[in-house]
Amino acid sequence: MTFLKRFLSNRGAALGAVLLLAVILTGCFASFWYEGSPWMMVAQPLIEPFTDPAYPLGTDMLGRDIAAGLAHGARVSLMIGVISTLVAVFVGILVGALAGYYGKWVDDVLMRATEFFQTVPQLAMAMVLVAIFKPSLYSIVGAIAMVSWPPVARLVRSEFMSLKTREFVQAAVVIGQRPSRIILTQILPNTASPIIVTASLMTATAILTESALSFLGLGDRNLMSWGYMIGAARTMLRESQWMSLWPGMAIMLTVLAINLIGEGLNDALNPQLRKRGA
Repeated sequence: MTFLKRFLSNRGAALGAVLLLAVILTGCFASFWYEGSPWMMVAQPLIEPFTDPAYPLGTDMLGRDIAAGLAHGARVSLMIGVISTLVAVFVGILVGALAGYYGKWVDDVLMRATEFFQTVPQLAMAMVLVAIFKPSLYSIVGAIAMVSWPPVARLVRSEFMSLKTREFVQAAVVIGQRPSRIILTQILPNTASPIIVTASLMTATAILTESALSFLGLGDRNLMSWGYMIGAARTMLRESQWMSLWPGMAIMLTVLAINLIGEGLNDALNPQLRKRGA
């Protein structure tokens, strides 16, 4: 059975893939569907959902189209989630590979640094970093990546410590391959499966972290995001619940979809573990 068949045999993963694809397409075609800026006041304030065909999800207290905000927010949330995860995975792989392969004092120094970052709550550290460097797309991506890499480093370290004692790695050492080549061509490809699964789940966490930062007023003021929409709507929660309902559901469904995909990837990439669990 191929990887795709194993992945699609998981109904939750297939549903997650469909939901995530819908969010991606919404973000990609946001500018096509809503040509104007999502910050523009396009109608009277507080139009209720499904009462005006031009604004199916209603408008907020300033007369901005909530559907346009959701579409443009999908692009921002996915972009920040994916980019920050890629940066965090790169740093985690670098730290974990060096610590796991070389061991000794290199392992001690790198793991103590990793433990330092893990002792501070992720959201609290991200808030401090964004506040120091001023809220912007770059500072948010950097802050989320900075607090997300330690789990990847620990995962890669444990995989490297296990794999470096295998026969194929010892054979590469005997024939004189350089450590960098052994790491990149012999060990790292064999750690790809758990890294991919972990990265998919980290993307969901990054989206939640970005939403929390935007909700607290630490988002990029030039970009519409789901967290900002919920934060702006909290003062109207009693009168206009839909203003926070729609972006909240968008965050929930996107995070749920990514988590379902992560579980499907885990089953597809590690079929033996699924059989053992069954």
